[in-house]
Amino acid sequence: MNKTVTILIAALLLAVLPAAAQKKELSDARSILKTRANYDKAEKLMTDLIQKDTIHLYNPKVLGIWYEAVQGQYEAANEKLYLKQKYDTVAFYTVIRRLQQVGLKLDSLEIRLDGHGKAAHRKSHSEYLNQLRPNLYFGGTYLVRKCDYQKAFLFFDTYIKAAEEPMFESYHYEERDSLIPVAAYWATLCGFKLHDAAMTLAHCHLALNDTQKAQFTLQYMCEAYQLQKDMPRYVATLKEGFARFPDYPYFFPRLADYYTQEARTDSVLAVAEQGLQHDPRGRLFLIAKSVALLDLERYDECISTSQQLLEYYPDQAEAYFNIATCYLNRALVVEQENEPRKNRPILQKLYSDARPMMEKYRELAPADQKRWAPALYRIYLNLNMGKQFEEIDMLMR
Repeated sequence: MNKTVTILIAALLLAVLPAAAQKKELSDARSILKTRANYDKAEKLMTDLIQKDTIHLYNPKVLGIWYEAVQGQYEAANEKLYLKQKYDTVAFYTVIRRLQQVGLKLDSLEIRLDGHGKAAHRKSHSEYLNQLRPNLYFGGTYLVRKCDYQKAFLFFDTYIKAAEEPMFESYHYEERDSLIPVAAYWATLCGFKLHDAAMTLAHCHLALNDTQKAQFTLQYMCEAYQLQKDMPRYVATLKEGFARFPDYPYFFPRLADYYTQEARTDSVLAVAEQGLQHDPRGRLFLIAKSVALLDLERYDECISTSQQLLEYYPDQAEAYFNIATCYLNRALVVEQENEPRKNRPILQKLYSDARPMMEKYRELAPADQKRWAPALYRIYLNLNMGKQFEEIDMLMR
């Protein structure tokens, strides 16, 4: 049974069932509306009626009075605002959102009951609600400032989804409303702040159209995909973010870390090179390239890249460590040949070249003893530097 048939049956039931209580509540609500006061009581009569039996949601009279009651609350609050009287800001915005929600319910019901695809109140209600619609956006931003992200999201969500409603199709919000991408960004931020992946992703693709904040949107999307453990989309979004915003500090380190954890050193090198095409002096890109080349045992290139890094950033500790490690790794290869007499000059040169680099690393990173102590132990041992060797030996005990 389709939804239209269900609604028609409900309407028939409402027409034939004895409903003295319903008539009394409708009558009482109309009387309240005539007094132009206590609109909240008139609304409660209708919402209580619906709570007792949801069949009343299919009664246009009930929805019509509900709409008028909420509209009356808005106009009373708006009058207070005009007169600069005290009012509850959140309640004011909430009434506007509720008015749109009730208006949409009534419009949808009228379309289904009409049989010709027309809603009796669409023109007047859509014009009225269209004028109030900016307040949904302002209500959302007000709540963001109050850090009430849960409620703020609801306002932005309602604002954005209006573009999909037949009631507002003549306004062409999707094409004409430049605030939709901005509202979508704020909705995405709300989801991010709440660590709610579904909420974060609900309007993220619209949010990307807010080009001034697209880098933040992509970051929030990455965080959401991580929460969902959706690694393919996480990595794809990191790639997109890095390609579009190579200077933004979020994307590159996480992309390089991901490839490192997956033992995809070639990919680390590739994204580092990609970054260097954008910024040849980029510190993080040069560090990542140096480390990747070291891991790939491309020692000459690693030394060259590390020296380039030191030209721009003389106190970059990692560069000194990588250069020293290149020399030490080469020494290990030579030692494995097991020809000490022949290779002694070569080894002396390699350990001598490694020594100042590792000592400088120790100076710049004194807390990282687990890296420099074993290396210096080996260097001093092979260079017969007794005093320095004894000091390192004591440290390592």
